[in-house]
Amino acid sequence: MSSSLDSHTSQTWGGRFSEATDAFVQEFTASCAFDHLLAHYDIQGSKAHATMLTACGILSAEDLQDILRGLDQIDSEIMAGDFTWQVALEDVHMNIEARLTEIIGDAGKRLHTGRSRNDQVATDIRLYLRAAITSIRAQMTRLRSGLIDQAETYAGTVMPGFTHLQVAQPVTFGHHLLAWNEMLVRDDSRLADCADRMNVCPLGSAALAGTSYAIDRHMTAEALGFKGPTENSLDSVSDRDFAIEFTAAAAITMMHLSRMAEEMIIWTSAQFNFVDLPDRFCTGSSIMPQKKNPDVPELIRGKAGRVQGHLVALITLMKGQPLAYNKDNQEDKEPLFDAVRTVHDSLLAFADLIPALTAKPEFMRRAAGLGHPTATDLADYLVRKGVAFRDAHEIVGTAVGMAEAQSVDVAQLSIETLQALCPVIEHDVFDVLTLDGSVAARDHIGGTAPRQVLAAAKRARAALG
Repeated sequence: MSSSLDSHTSQTWGGRFSEATDAFVQEFTASCAFDHLLAHYDIQGSKAHATMLTACGILSAEDLQDILRGLDQIDSEIMAGDFTWQVALEDVHMNIEARLTEIIGDAGKRLHTGRSRNDQVATDIRLYLRAAITSIRAQMTRLRSGLIDQAETYAGTVMPGFTHLQVAQPVTFGHHLLAWNEMLVRDDSRLADCADRMNVCPLGSAALAGTSYAIDRHMTAEALGFKGPTENSLDSVSDRDFAIEFTAAAAITMMHLSRMAEEMIIWTSAQFNFVDLPDRFCTGSSIMPQKKNPDVPELIRGKAGRVQGHLVALITLMKGQPLAYNKDNQEDKEPLFDAVRTVHDSLLAFADLIPALTAKPEFMRRAAGLGHPTATDLADYLVRKGVAFRDAHEIVGTAVGMAEAQSVDVAQLSIETLQALCPVIEHDVFDVLTLDGSVAARDHIGGTAPRQVLAAAKRARAALG
């Protein structure tokens, strides 16, 4: 049985060329070293394509039976690690097609009727990314569930809330954890939007103009679980918006994980000592025996920059390309694959870590009492007594200055001192100057009062589905 692979070019497209590809160029242009990750999705797409061709009378039922049998065998070989990838065959598509032809003969050559590698790879990447988003969102749900559990546990645990990393007002640890959850809610929504927008099928667009065969693109799209076929063949083979959009969503997610990581790193330091991470998520020092380093949060903080770099790489890759497909697009896969792996594994790591995190309420409360955290409560108290807010702000600012001069908290000033600043102040002022009184006063939706934290956690859990 003859094949184009027997030609001196050793390429499936070799008929046009009079000399073999330079060995370095062959290595330089090949992509099977990384696009083999698409193999299962390539086989999935090929099965749907072959089934459609048979339904349209373009392939025989016998050819279809052979193709499906051969593709199943190849899938098994790849899963078992028994498949030999050949650089000479360039990419995942040609490697699979060549092996299929080797197994079933000429029917393998007929599989490519009515399609091109251009629409084939565009379909494969969408199938791959659709599955990846499902897996990533599952890890995100695990992380959110852990945060909600911990928020309920620590709904009444007082800690300092910061602005500019300076103590601002007391909040509860549960409230802080639910702030992290809100970030992830938006991240999950972005991923869901991305998955919905990309869920259309390019297969059948062929190289760029469509195909002259009477194919049924709706049938192929339905078989692969897409909402329908893409509308324009030129755009179909050259579009990588969906990969950029995913990487943008992944970069935002990693930014949020990095912020969480940064707080964990700060909180585990001896200067804060707010939380304890289990030993299995940390490492020690080769020289300092006392060290317990928060390596997992530090690595996630670092990996955020990696995914942001992939986003810039993909946008830059596409910005100068004319329609339709260009070889540049081969460079879309490694950044995309790494972004998928990085965000998935980072979410997985935090989903395992968060339920095992332990707060240290005594240290949190001690820190919450520094820096006059209830000064705003004093201002609000004065406003409720009829003092204009700007006047109240000035009075409290003076009180803070006096407290600083005495090296005490504003809540420790005597009633006489406070009344000298403003005669409307009464003994009940000390009820609002306590940490617990301060957080309890924020008793509205979105507030840090323990009752509201528990209600918010209940809503968050219901939203998980």
